[in-house]
Amino acid sequence: MEQKHTIKDVAKLAGVSIATVSRVATGSSRVSQAVAQRVLKAAADLGVDLSRRSKGRVIAFMLSNRGMLHPFHSHILVEAEAHCSGNDWSTLFLTLTYSPTARWRDLHIPRILERRDLVSGFIIAGTNFQNLLDRLDHERWPFAVLGNNVLGEWRPEKHDVVWFDDTQGAIDLTRYLQSLGHRNIWFVGNTRLPWFARRYSGYCHAMREAGLEGHLSEVDTEKDQDLGYLATKSLLARNAPVSAIFAGGDHPAEGVCRALRDCGLRIPEDVSVAGFDDVVAMLLHPPLTTVHVFTEQIGKKLAQMVLNRIEHPYLEPQHATIPTQLVRRDSCRPLAGVRDVAAQENSKAG
Repeated sequence: MEQKHTIKDVAKLAGVSIATVSRVATGSSRVSQAVAQRVLKAAADLGVDLSRRSKGRVIAFMLSNRGMLHPFHSHILVEAEAHCSGNDWSTLFLTLTYSPTARWRDLHIPRILERRDLVSGFIIAGTNFQNLLDRLDHERWPFAVLGNNVLGEWRPEKHDVVWFDDTQGAIDLTRYLQSLGHRNIWFVGNTRLPWFARRYSGYCHAMREAGLEGHLSEVDTEKDQDLGYLATKSLLARNAPVSAIFAGGDHPAEGVCRALRDCGLRIPEDVSVAGFDDVVAMLLHPPLTTVHVFTEQIGKKLAQMVLNRIEHPYLEPQHATIPTQLVRRDSCRPLAGVRDVAAQENSKAG
């Protein structure tokens, strides 16, 4: 019969007291990082899971600096919770608002998150900054972060990160609009925010590739529908030629559609409209051409990374990139010349 090792064996192998092992298990800051690493290695060598001795089997899903019912992150939460539940872990949902300029030591974390006997790790979603990641690192918390929504300078190479490939998604969508004959394609977004900036970068890449000039209409606001509405009203006021608008998200696209209709323009007869995320695209009229983000895969991968980090604290930083998918719907149409060519080719083929 295989011998089952105890916390006493871990203390002996690590050359520390049983009390020190207990402090490491509960994440006490009274233990130096070098000693903690020695204890964790001894526990791993003996097959002793310290995390289950002093912690609850709970993963906290932390939504930072975002509205509580934000639909995009809600989809991620649902799948993360499902994966945790399937592995006999519970999920605790929490919101956190903090300043990007605060020192990591000064961040006010909800008290429940300091209860290491209740919470074992974190999924970090919403809008985040390096100072929160530094705080979690300092406290030696296992966590995984949605990389697309981290603002400012940060160090993704040091953390467990899941991305989705919005740059390639933007390239694919812009090429699709070009294939419909559109040349006067405008991008609507707020490029001060990284997710809009990456999508704008993909759009610009595809426009340059086609020998076309890129056009940007932006408003510095985080209210998505207002952004789409105001940016569209602005570009129409310039009397600039436009046959298609690529909005950097589905909610901004909703604002785009409202602005076009207010100006007496039809979608897609007068202007084609496309979005990004595929969150509310099917609820719009007409249904919105967009880029589908596989939020269920993002949530699952974030949960997997956190559970892996809890079980194997010495893993190298884990990184994953989830592809996106172009979804063609009724809000975009080919221009007249392209339709005529397509009709002639179909007639010849018949």
